[in-house]
Amino acid sequence: MGRRAAGKEDMAQKWTGKEVAQDLDQKTAAEVSRLIEAGIQPTIGVIRVGEKAADLSYEKGLVKRCEKVGIRVEKFLLPEDVSEQGLRDVVREVNASPQIHGILLFRPLPKGMDEHGILQEIAPEKDLDCVTDASLAGVFAGKAGGFAPCTAEAVIRILDYYGYDCTGKRAVVVGRSTVIGKPAAMLLLAKNATVTIAHTRTRDLPALLREADLIVAAAGHPHTVTRECLGMGQTLVDVGINVDENGKLTGDVDREAEETLAGAYTPVPGGVGAVTTSVLAAHLAEAAAAQSAQGGDQKKCQ
Repeated sequence: MGRRAAGKEDMAQKWTGKEVAQDLDQKTAAEVSRLIEAGIQPTIGVIRVGEKAADLSYEKGLVKRCEKVGIRVEKFLLPEDVSEQGLRDVVREVNASPQIHGILLFRPLPKGMDEHGILQEIAPEKDLDCVTDASLAGVFAGKAGGFAPCTAEAVIRILDYYGYDCTGKRAVVVGRSTVIGKPAAMLLLAKNATVTIAHTRTRDLPALLREADLIVAAAGHPHTVTRECLGMGQTLVDVGINVDENGKLTGDVDREAEETLAGAYTPVPGGVGAVTTSVLAAHLAEAAAAQSAQGGDQKKCQ
């Protein structure tokens, strides 16, 4: 897809995540069905500490998505005052279980805990959201074996679904976190894009962004990418989830600017965020298939 020419009055293409998620779910369901027929029940272990509203909301959506594609969810719910050792013991228990193929540990953990150390207890083959150093190293090295962060991979899934060819394109990722920004840049590099990582302290960010073919906004700040940052006909993937002064969800990109200047854009809400749980489910199915192929003692379906 090329840039939309200046002066044309056609509206920007709105790339919603719903269609992408539906397509991915169908593929995941087919793989899960194949595994079940082979006697393997793909299962995810969800570890949650406390009752945070955001965690409960995400968990509800995750359970619904997993059930839709045939994945079993096993929950390990711990009180807010659980000791660090108690949490480590549960992580090790879930990690060692041959009946559980992937792990999702809700974060942030309670203050005072060694979150980084606890995350390293998870085996890379069960690390569905790239929280271990080993998984992240695999993403940066471009090697198979672990999984990329679900949100970063959702960006690529959207581009692929809508037929965007990254080869040779100038891509700017605004954001440098190890959760989204940096891994997204590595995934785009693997798709043969020429990638620049920028951030809120980048000198003359608008000038840099105007020259980009593809912008991935993942700074985590509303209005980071404004009208002065945009050229005509660019592709904008907005990863930001913010709450504006009116209490409404908004991304990192100015909505009016993207609708009038972009060639294509992802909305917030309804864009990248709508794909992330589908990516997680796909990772789980892939993990179950890989572990069963390695000859582990998987639990047979009853």
